[in-house]
Amino acid sequence: MNLFKPLLAGANFTDRLIGCVGATIGIALTIIVTGGLPLTTADFPLIVAPLGASAVLVFAVPSSPLAQPWPVVGGNVISSLIGVAAYKLIPEATIAAGVAVGAAILVMSLLRCLHPPGGAAALTAVIGSESIHLAGYGFAFAPVAINSIALVAVGLLFHRATARSYPHVPAPVPVSRLQHADIAAALGDMDESFDIAREDLEALLSHAERHAARREGKR
Repeated sequence: MNLFKPLLAGANFTDRLIGCVGATIGIALTIIVTGGLPLTTADFPLIVAPLGASAVLVFAVPSSPLAQPWPVVGGNVISSLIGVAAYKLIPEATIAAGVAVGAAILVMSLLRCLHPPGGAAALTAVIGSESIHLAGYGFAFAPVAINSIALVAVGLLFHRATARSYPHVPAPVPVSRLQHADIAAALGDMDESFDIAREDLEALLSHAERHAARREGKR
């Protein structure tokens, strides 16, 4: 039964329900906005599949560094451009697909816009339909950029209406013995990456330290 326990720390049913409603509205409005564009070919997508994954991040885990506006827009658009370039420059589709995703991860990381759906956007540019290939680099702007901007705009309005923080602003850090250098050293010891901003991690640990001190004081 451990497989069915909550995966996200702090998650509750209300938050998940709000995320479902937000994603429903976000995807629907994104399609409506893109539907008003003069896309010429019948098989050209009004919305790209990676936006479904972007919606999961924006509406279900809006505090994630991977879900912030710049990663959503920059990650999807830049990865799409890389995917188009890989398709044009590498004749073998199998190699082009791998290079597109790998290069997208590297460039997104360097530009501080790492966004997992960006890998799917890069892949779509390589293995997508003929209309996507004919669009060339324009695919990264219509529909990918328009999709991404529309989704972020809906996310901003939706989270403001539901009193959630987006773009996420880290909570103030309470007085603590912990310092930035301590957090950095601990992360270096573990040698892993976590889907939480360092500022949020510092605030979480400081709050935990405060609760521990309060518990110890009651003994």
